[in-house]
Amino acid sequence: MDLQFDQQHIWHPYTSLTKPLPTYPVVSAKGVHLTLEDGTKLVDGMSSWWSTIHGYNNEALNQAAKDQIDQMAHVMFGGLTHQPAIQLCKKLVEVTPKGLNKVFLSDSGSVAVEVAIKMALQYWMSLEKPNKNKLLTIKHGYHGDTFAAMAVCDPVLSMHSLYGDLVAKHFFAQSPKSPFDGAWDPTDLNSIKQLMHEHHHEMAALILEPIVQGTGGMRMYHPQFLAQCRQLCDQYDILLIADEIATGFGRTGKWFACEYANVVPDIICIGKAITGGYMSLAATLCTDKVAQDICNGQAGVLMHGPTFMANPLACAVAVKNIELLQQNHWQSQVKAIEKQLKDELKACLTLNTVKDVRVLGAIGAVELHKAVDVAVIQKRLVELGVWIRPFDKIIYIMPPYIITPAQLRQLTEAIFVVAGEQVL
Repeated sequence: MDLQFDQQHIWHPYTSLTKPLPTYPVVSAKGVHLTLEDGTKLVDGMSSWWSTIHGYNNEALNQAAKDQIDQMAHVMFGGLTHQPAIQLCKKLVEVTPKGLNKVFLSDSGSVAVEVAIKMALQYWMSLEKPNKNKLLTIKHGYHGDTFAAMAVCDPVLSMHSLYGDLVAKHFFAQSPKSPFDGAWDPTDLNSIKQLMHEHHHEMAALILEPIVQGTGGMRMYHPQFLAQCRQLCDQYDILLIADEIATGFGRTGKWFACEYANVVPDIICIGKAITGGYMSLAATLCTDKVAQDICNGQAGVLMHGPTFMANPLACAVAVKNIELLQQNHWQSQVKAIEKQLKDELKACLTLNTVKDVRVLGAIGAVELHKAVDVAVIQKRLVELGVWIRPFDKIIYIMPPYIITPAQLRQLTEAIFVVAGEQVL
């Protein structure tokens, strides 16, 4: 491969073009392995940013794509419909929390958040309450790279702080400190209660990542916080938007993380694993009431329509992806991964470089005391035969559900090695 051209002309995510981070040329992928150009095989602990839950080059997903492409790869969704979209939406209504019956398909997770925000704003416009046009969220959150999504990412700690004066201004409450499996501290609600009490007349919706705050630090919080947020939203007449793009489709041990608190949001955003990592697709689902009130408003329609909305190829693969989840008994797969992660990552707590270890479902995170040098640690991890992409102080893995115990052990052992090699 022409890596010199790559370095000089191709922008990779969150990477400088003048001082680029090293890239590793992949020529093929199968199961949980990535094969580099020099023949090196790496166990992938990232599921390609949390999406390839069945691994790479899955025969059933391959076949679904092949079968669909012979029919049509794409057709506009304006004025037309097709069976893959209908099948997919039926399955999404089936597996998401009960009551989320209306589905808007889009082409990426960030756009799904944009759509959710539009839904919330149009909902209140339709009810002739246009002043309810601000969002409430919690710190340490991450919701995407587009502008409306950026505006509800953590204003200080996120990668989007550069755009602070350009994005819309919203309300930020303190994020909960009570750990997922620890004691519940009701004072975690003080900040959000105060903001709702003072500003609920301006608030269209509360948006948050249920149970796990991903890019904001792999923070795993107590389900009671989410349950109480649902009650507060009802009390103050504020919509609840659940961003389940990272946590959906079994990643936390439930179909969707909202289930840990027995909460049904008014709007839910899903993406990432929806096609098993094959192509970009996302969805925003809402309740009947939200949809009906939007459509009864002045506009009469939801003002959004991506060109590749409901792409038939992506929908067909997504349908098969959900069928595979059901056939593979993902609950037992994720439960086994969780147990092994807890058993093996706890050794990292013996290292003086490690601050904390957190595990939930098929998510394992080791938090260090100091931020890592990504280029250096990435090189070392490749030498150890694994693909793990740390950020800031966090070395984490979200492996494919099909991973074997031996392959997962290779990942956890590599984390222990590189965590121990860090310098305080």
